Amino acid sequence: MKIAIYGAGAVGGLIAARLAQQETGHQLSLVARGRTLEAIRQHGLRIEDSTGIRHLKIAADDTPSRIGVQDIVIVAVKSTGLADVATRIAPLLGPETCIVTAMNGVPWWFFEQPERPFSGLRLQSLDPDGALAQVMPAHQLIGCVVHLSSSSPEPGLIRPGFGNRLILGEAIPGQPARLSALVSLLAAAGFDVEASADIRRDIWYKLWGNMTMNPLSAMTGASADKVLDDPLVRDFCLKAMAEAAAIGNRIGCHIAQSGEERMRLTRQLGAFKTSMLQDAEAGRALEIDALVSAVREIGLRVEVPTPSIDTLLGLVRLYARSHALYPQ
Repeated sequence: MKIAIYGAGAVGGLIAARLAQQETGHQLSLVARGRTLEAIRQHGLRIEDSTGIRHLKIAADDTPSRIGVQDIVIVAVKSTGLADVATRIAPLLGPETCIVTAMNGVPWWFFEQPERPFSGLRLQSLDPDGALAQVMPAHQLIGCVVHLSSSSPEPGLIRPGFGNRLILGEAIPGQPARLSALVSLLAAAGFDVEASADIRRDIWYKLWGNMTMNPLSAMTGASADKVLDDPLVRDFCLKAMAEAAAIGNRIGCHIAQSGEERMRLTRQLGAFKTSMLQDAEAGRALEIDALVSAVREIGLRVEVPTPSIDTLLGLVRLYARSHALYPQ
């Protein structure tokens, strides 16, 4: 098969490296830009673990038209880069291309599934002009919930962290064989992969857990354990999580766990830096819309009050604008 990874950062680079090491005969390509592309062309994609650094030769380009139509395209960019993806990804996509979205937060296609609560709802915070929905049709999409950590300390170098789990599910169910083949492909590459019967619930569950932790850590510079250690901040998180859980009940994404139970799981991960804190420290744009703005918008549309989420959004948006990490 022809497989392209769009985005060679921490997650996209890890997926590409794992696939490349399998030597399955698949034709693998990377869409990368700038210093990352230069590093991959000069040194290969590098992956570092306890045994050292491996250099993997993978075709990389910044122009999708030179790569051509693919069987599988895995989109692994920050949600802040999706507007640019919408203008450039078309040459990779044919009518049978399987498009996998491996990213944080609410995806633009979240309400595309028919016969579900609020089906057809377009989220202005994520796809205001419908460009993403037009170029990447929902029936070709498979969502990927990433439950692992990975970092890219320098362009073209991938350093895996804790966790190894991927959850995959169709945006619109109907092609189980395609989903099964993708699960097998990524499992063979060394990931712990699960097929989901309802990927929307899995997306909402992860969002419910990291919607508060990410922006609070970015604003304060605190690791996750310190956020949980402060009783006032912890109480604020629980209130925001209760609002998100109420929205989930309204949209068919019920969460059975309590906020306290979810926090106990987070505490087991130790003193880690969230992805948004890492972005803030590196001066990269923050994924506010997919993680917070969209939740507030959904709350408004389904008539669930979100006073704590509103406060969180206002604060992190102001912080990010003050540091040139979010559009004015």
